[in-house]
Amino acid sequence: MELLFKIAKIENLPQIVEIYNQSIPGRLATADLKSVTVEDRREWFLEHRNNRPIWIIMDKNRVIGWISLSDFYGREAYRSTAEVSIYLADTAHGKGVGTKALKFTEEKAPHLGINRLVAFIFAHNEASKHIFSKAGFELWGEMPEVANMDGQLRSLDIFGKKIVNLRK
Repeated sequence: MELLFKIAKIENLPQIVEIYNQSIPGRLATADLKSVTVEDRREWFLEHRNNRPIWIIMDKNRVIGWISLSDFYGREAYRSTAEVSIYLADTAHGKGVGTKALKFTEEKAPHLGINRLVAFIFAHNEASKHIFSKAGFELWGEMPEVANMDGQLRSLDIFGKKIVNLRK
């Protein structure tokens, strides 16, 4: 699998939404409980600019996933920390794409003024926790039973990593 990471364009939003919607029924990767539309996500997409980009992940001219960086907490003192989100098409799971996406993001982070990455991962999402842990992310916090998903309370883990500044 030869992956290509490209800055997402508005034309990619339908593919981004399609991949995101694939993650909803599994109740592992998002707290959304029903599908979203392209229009629902348009403003979210347009907010990602400059140092908070969205990248699409491509394999053989096909979008198989995406990465977004978002403000961790919208105040100035947190500017050098970003939340990373990675969503993969069902067909891309278990093929090392998540690991490569995280590595790519870590390489780009210093150039965007980011020295800490955080990820919010449901405690029952063992696959994502494994990928992030393998990449050197550590458990920085736990929020017990903060999400009600179909009548089941789910906990949220906060993973984080200090990013080494590779710029000289």
